[in-house]
Amino acid sequence: MHRHRAHTTGLVSPVPARPLFGRIITISFFPSCSEKLGAEEFNFGQLFHRAVQGASADPAHTALVMASNGYTETSLGGGTKLSRLAKAGLAGVLTDGRLRDFDELAGEPYAAWCSGEAVAWGGGEITPFQANVPVVIGGVGVYPGQYVFCDSSGAVFIPEAHVDAVLETAHQIRRDDVSFRAVIAQESGETHGTER
Repeated sequence: MHRHRAHTTGLVSPVPARPLFGRIITISFFPSCSEKLGAEEFNFGQLFHRAVQGASADPAHTALVMASNGYTETSLGGGTKLSRLAKAGLAGVLTDGRLRDFDELAGEPYAAWCSGEAVAWGGGEITPFQANVPVVIGGVGVYPGQYVFCDSSGAVFIPEAHVDAVLETAHQIRRDDVSFRAVIAQESGETHGTER
């Protein structure tokens, strides 16, 4: 529906069967610098609070997108930090960086998608820097207020003005696939009948 790139692949989840769908709020990370980015202001709790202030009135359909800004092998959070999502009632989190504590995240009610699982804390490398600003995820420009759908096939970012049309097109494709399967099944039966 759009000429620009709108999808990314290669994401993993502690619960791959749990898709993520929601209106986007963002946190953008930046290389750590204690002189410029003091921990009192630039910490996950503060930035999460700012991001959630930009959420719609429906947190259950709100997705936090966290941009690593090139630090895709670094952890952007783990079970303890991300427990804020459950408290806020968000649909889930998507990041091009790594997440820790997959066992804990699997027990949470929200969906979590990332580039892979991490063991080490990433705060020495990157710091939460800005909330609800445009970010880049897997080469895709992502804006607060857009929508994201993510499952084991990948993530697609949908402009807010087009979300209804995109969802209707997706449902139509699913209906068409069901019809095509029925035709193929009938063709197979006819083929087997002629061979016999």
